[in-house]
Amino acid sequence: MAAPGVDNNNKQGKLEFALDVPFPSTREASIALQSLVPDREPRKGGISKEITVSGSTLSVRWRADESRILRVSVGSFMDHLALVMETMEAFGPPVTTLHNKLCA
Repeated sequence: MAAPGVDNNNKQGKLEFALDVPFPSTREASIALQSLVPDREPRKGGISKEITVSGSTLSVRWRADESRILRVSVGSFMDHLALVMETMEAFGPPVTTLHNKLCA
């Protein structure tokens, strides 16, 4: 995992947190994205989260009004990310990758 960064954006008065997670392949990063996107923030105000994939890197950016809200959101996301990664590891590489290796 890449080192996360925390910024206090004084222009908007919000805290920001960024996390980049490298995956072995674009397909695995996309699977992780699809698994994590449905989890919306339970609180409607005070925090926003943006999840994207670029190549084989999953990027997450948070903006929050309060450090406590940010900490809870990041902690919850990390728990979900760990579960997604453990599941992917337990079931092996995506079928298309395994199929390509077997057919080569």
